[in-house]
Amino acid sequence: MACIQKIWRAQRAEGPASIMAIGTSVPVNCVPQSTFPDYYFRVTNAEHLTELKEKFRRICKGSTIKKRYMYLNEEILKQHPNLCSFMAHSLDARQDMAMKEVPKLGKDAAEKAIEEWGQPKSTITHLIFCTSTGSELPGADYRLTRLLDLNPSIKRIMLYQLGCYGGGEALRVAKDMAENNKGARVLVVCSEISSVGMLCHPNNTNSNPIVANALFGDGAGACIVGSDPINGCEKPLFELISASQTIIPNSECAIESFISEVGISLRILRDIPELISSRAENILREVFQPLGIYDWNSIFWVVHPGGRAIFDQIEKKLALDPERLNVSRHVLSEYGNPLGASIFFVLDEMRNYSAKNGFCTTGEGLEWGVLFAFGPGLTCETIVLHSIPN
Repeated sequence: MACIQKIWRAQRAEGPASIMAIGTSVPVNCVPQSTFPDYYFRVTNAEHLTELKEKFRRICKGSTIKKRYMYLNEEILKQHPNLCSFMAHSLDARQDMAMKEVPKLGKDAAEKAIEEWGQPKSTITHLIFCTSTGSELPGADYRLTRLLDLNPSIKRIMLYQLGCYGGGEALRVAKDMAENNKGARVLVVCSEISSVGMLCHPNNTNSNPIVANALFGDGAGACIVGSDPINGCEKPLFELISASQTIIPNSECAIESFISEVGISLRILRDIPELISSRAENILREVFQPLGIYDWNSIFWVVHPGGRAIFDQIEKKLALDPERLNVSRHVLSEYGNPLGASIFFVLDEMRNYSAKNGFCTTGEGLEWGVLFAFGPGLTCETIVLHSIPN
């Protein structure tokens, strides 16, 4: 038994997992939010739906989003007219795009993270790939392994169809991998091309495309996660102190999504901001109780950019100072909501914002922070972060 305990301990890291590098990537096609209503109703041949178009224009204007990035452009849409036609079958075309483009966009983000990390990619021991765009066998994790020429013996995990909390779940799994496998270096990649599934005719009676097309964008995020950083070779950015997941009671119908022949059918309830914000206090008290922290203005915030109303309600319910959510609001304005990849954009912006403004740590000068991601379920992923001195 003593021998088994010795072997067990030797397999595990000594310290907590940390994020050692971050990379993000977006498609080249940038779409200003101010012109998107005219574009959307024109490419879908729905300009005759004047009242619906005016409603969509108001939603876009109130979103606080300035621009988004989308793989789909007019040239692609002309090649695949069914993507924008009312109730036209287009699943095969959407799947073909997703299978090719999701791993490619993920590769771009991963290469940036690996370059910043500065270590040989042959030393990456684990890969976690997360996407809600498409589905195939072998999966996007396999394709990315080939695209990056990673070690064929790398240990892979493929996470499909988690939605907006996917990035948080991927980091939680990466933390477990890094801390329970001594010397592990985990490449985490989340790649989303939501426009492939979301863009469809606004009069599609089997879906609710209006809100989705005003909010979601395309993007990929990646990071390297590991424990016990090598002095002089690896520079941790954020330590992952604890990670938890919870389902908000009586919220299973708040966000529902179904893959269909005409695109993604989506239902989003208006009370999502209230459901999330009303539970936030209990979640925070539970995860920060071991640290004795109950002042939510004393921590930095890495929040999934799910929408302006969610930010407003969290800020109100927790009495947050306006600047606490500035970084997350900025990501929403510049990228929209790239689903599970969003949280990597906020992490990247947080450390860049902190460095640019002369803060002493990667967390706006604050030692402790929280990563808060949420999606269908309603499922909330919460990670306690410890910022590292710049």
